[in-house]
Amino acid sequence: MGTMDFDASRLAQPASNPPVATQAAVTAPSAAAAGKRSGSSLVLWAMVFVLLGAAWRGADMRPLELFADSQNMGTFARGFFPPDFAEWRTYVHEMWVTVAVALWGTALAIVCAVPFGLMSSHNLAPRWVLHPVRRLMDACRAINEMVFAMLFIVAVGLGPFAGVLALWVHTTGVLAKLFAEAVEAIDPRPAEGVRATGATPLDEIIYGVLPQVMPLWISYALYRFESNVRSAMVVGMVGAGGIGVVLYEEIRSFDYAQTSAVLIMVIAVVTVIDLVSAKLRLRVI
Repeated sequence: MGTMDFDASRLAQPASNPPVATQAAVTAPSAAAAGKRSGSSLVLWAMVFVLLGAAWRGADMRPLELFADSQNMGTFARGFFPPDFAEWRTYVHEMWVTVAVALWGTALAIVCAVPFGLMSSHNLAPRWVLHPVRRLMDACRAINEMVFAMLFIVAVGLGPFAGVLALWVHTTGVLAKLFAEAVEAIDPRPAEGVRATGATPLDEIIYGVLPQVMPLWISYALYRFESNVRSAMVVGMVGAGGIGVVLYEEIRSFDYAQTSAVLIMVIAVVTVIDLVSAKLRLRVI
């Protein structure tokens, strides 16, 4: 039987490189795309700087004013030290009122944001429902909590209830948008599987949509509660109750030592809430 010669060295040879013309054909579009992206980035940055420059006068930017009267600024800063905690019991009580306002405002907003968020989702709601609901939620978000607080103070009087209503309306608009975006990003296959069994649209939402979005919804709700604690302090300054009322009175009285004490308490409470909320968000996501 004859033998065939076998050149083992051919196995060790690497595959031949593609022709230079082919490499150039692949590289040219990549280089062109990179150049186009670079040009677009330069144009975008140029537009940002032009916009900032145009807004300089409108924002009345005067950074040198911070240093023009440094002696007066130093006297002002020294007035905050040492903090005066003589009225700490009042501060604790009013801080609790602020947290309660934020808690109720957020809770009511969650209840309303769930249906409004579902009705604001492109993949669930028909257009004749989608667009009116979205415009309503846009209106809720567009008006600041403080403006709502001033309106509700006229309607229901001074006190924390006006703050609850203000946070409720504004937060409903914010959460509805976030909830809708989460729904629009879901995997459609679980919902389609539920639909294939002949389930009702409500069953499709309960078993095909909510399990996917619930972790994100909880995270968004916790974050808004954190924000609403800060917002509740601000709306309190216009008469909606809580620590904001105390802070406004101290500032108006030029009592900066007690102002410092109030601010320290606010920072401490908000920091604790932020830390607890962050841990809860990590668990649910």
